[in-house]
Amino acid sequence: MNKIILFLLGVFCSCIAEAQNKVEMADAMRSNGKIYVVVAVCLTILFGLIMYVYSVDRKITRIEKDK
Repeated sequence: MNKIILFLLGVFCSCIAEAQNKVEMADAMRSNGKIYVVVAVCLTILFGLIMYVYSVDRKITRIEKDK
Protein backbone atom coordinates (compact mmCIF):
# COMPACT_ATOMS: atom_id res chain seq x y z
CA MET A 1 0.00 0.00 0.00
CA ASN A 2 2.85 2.38 0.82
CA LYS A 3 4.44 1.72 -2.56
CA ILE A 4 1.24 2.69 -4.34
CA ILE A 5 0.91 5.89 -2.34
CA LEU A 6 4.53 6.83 -2.99
CA PHE A 7 4.11 6.08 -6.70
CA LEU A 8 1.00 8.26 -6.94
CA LEU A 9 2.74 11.02 -5.00
CA GLY A 10 5.68 10.87 -7.41
CA VAL A 11 3.39 11.02 -10.44
CA PHE A 12 1.52 13.94 -8.93
CA CYS A 13 4.74 15.85 -8.21
CA SER A 14 6.02 15.25 -11.72
CA CYS A 15 2.75 16.53 -13.16
CA ILE A 16 3.04 19.68 -11.08
CA ALA A 17 6.62 20.19 -12.24
CA GLU A 18 5.56 19.72 -15.87
CA ALA A 19 2.69 22.16 -15.43
CA GLN A 20 5.14 24.94 -14.58
CA ASN A 21 6.19 25.21 -18.24
CA LYS A 22 4.65 28.04 -20.23
CA VAL A 23 1.72 27.03 -22.39
CA GLU A 24 1.16 29.35 -25.31
CA MET A 25 -2.45 28.31 -25.79
CA ALA A 26 -3.30 29.20 -22.19
CA ASP A 27 -1.61 32.58 -22.54
CA ALA A 28 -3.58 33.31 -25.72
CA MET A 29 -6.86 32.26 -24.10
CA ARG A 30 -6.09 34.32 -21.01
CA SER A 31 -5.32 37.41 -23.08
CA ASN A 32 -8.55 37.02 -25.07
CA GLY A 33 -10.63 36.43 -21.94
CA LYS A 34 -11.74 32.99 -23.13
CA ILE A 35 -10.11 31.21 -20.21
CA TYR A 36 -12.99 32.35 -18.02
CA VAL A 37 -15.44 30.61 -20.33
CA VAL A 38 -13.42 27.40 -20.08
CA VAL A 39 -13.33 27.64 -16.28
CA ALA A 40 -17.07 28.34 -16.13
CA VAL A 41 -17.86 25.31 -18.32
CA CYS A 42 -15.60 23.06 -16.23
CA LEU A 43 -17.20 24.26 -13.00
CA THR A 44 -20.69 23.75 -14.45
CA ILE A 45 -19.86 20.18 -15.45
CA LEU A 46 -18.30 19.48 -12.06
CA PHE A 47 -21.32 20.90 -10.24
CA GLY A 48 -23.65 18.80 -12.41
CA LEU A 49 -21.70 15.63 -11.64
CA ILE A 50 -21.74 16.36 -7.91
CA MET A 51 -25.50 16.94 -7.98
CA TYR A 52 -26.02 13.71 -9.95
CA VAL A 53 -23.98 11.66 -7.48
CA TYR A 54 -25.84 13.26 -4.57
CA SER A 55 -29.25 12.48 -6.08
CA VAL A 56 -28.26 8.87 -6.84
CA ASP A 57 -27.01 8.49 -3.27
CA ARG A 58 -30.32 9.76 -1.89
CA LYS A 59 -32.27 7.35 -4.12
CA ILE A 60 -30.12 4.39 -3.07
CA THR A 61 -30.49 5.35 0.61
CA ARG A 62 -34.27 5.55 0.19
CA ILE A 63 -34.37 2.12 -1.49
CA GLU A 64 -32.22 0.58 1.27
CA LYS A 65 -34.53 1.98 3.97
CA ASP A 66 -37.58 0.49 2.23
CA LYS A 67 -36.11 -3.02 2.37
